[in-house]
Amino acid sequence: METWRFEAIGTRWEIETAVELSPKARAIVRDVIDRFDREWSRFRDDSAVSRLSREGGTLSAADAGAMLDAYRELSVATAGAVNPLVGDSLSALGYDAGYSLVASEPLAAPAYWPDRLRWTADSLTLGGPATVDVGALGKGRLVDLVLGALDDVSGRVVVDAGGDLAVRGGETRIALEHPYDPTRAIGVATIRDQALCASAINRRAWGDGLHHVLDARTGTPVRTWAATWAIAPDAMTADAVATALFFDGGAELAARWGVEWVRMSTDGRAQRSPGCPVEIFTTRTPG
Repeated sequence: METWRFEAIGTRWEIETAVELSPKARAIVRDVIDRFDREWSRFRDDSAVSRLSREGGTLSAADAGAMLDAYRELSVATAGAVNPLVGDSLSALGYDAGYSLVASEPLAAPAYWPDRLRWTADSLTLGGPATVDVGALGKGRLVDLVLGALDDVSGRVVVDAGGDLAVRGGETRIALEHPYDPTRAIGVATIRDQALCASAINRRAWGDGLHHVLDARTGTPVRTWAATWAIAPDAMTADAVATALFFDGGAELAARWGVEWVRMSTDGRAQRSPGCPVEIFTTRTPG
């Protein structure tokens, strides 16, 4: 297998293919990532969502329909804990465009966000300034787009964006990294022509107990679950469920969507869905 490694959207990418990707294929991948970043990154002043955060209005944004339709289901399933207008809540805790990492008072996201944020298949409309953040499923969506851009590549293809990955044309084994000790794993997943996405409170963490997984209803970081993993036919769905599993209603949503999952609590308990194709090394791992 050939491996192409590069940095993009603030994370490390690895794309494994049976043969080395051509310069043309690599350029297509970079174009897909750059287009998504220009539209959806709240860390770029020139992105579509950054312009909306300053001015409101309507802007073109591919993938709006796919992602925000899923957000609506996530929001309902978690009683509002997952919300695409959580960007200002993240900024209030220091996870802002400048990565200040200086926290102020927690800020709840707008509760009735579909009243403020409207969308079509390829556009966003905000009635007034607000900060859209699609972190609950956006990286998974981008993994799917990159895998789709490599449709002409034969053999096994693995697209891995910092632990959110999709596999086509074969099987791969993936260690589930312990959230408190990256040198250990709590289990191993085997997936074939599927996606596996993970989320953990030790990633993008700063200050005293501050991290990127917020309850949008309060603007405060979650405390019960330390890490989640979800397996689905596509990475956006897996990413969405990995986020939902931090909240009440997440496991029920996973069951409705046919997604298998594992999660680990902050006190070291491991849970998984019935029939999940993951070998768990222990039902309790010390935190």
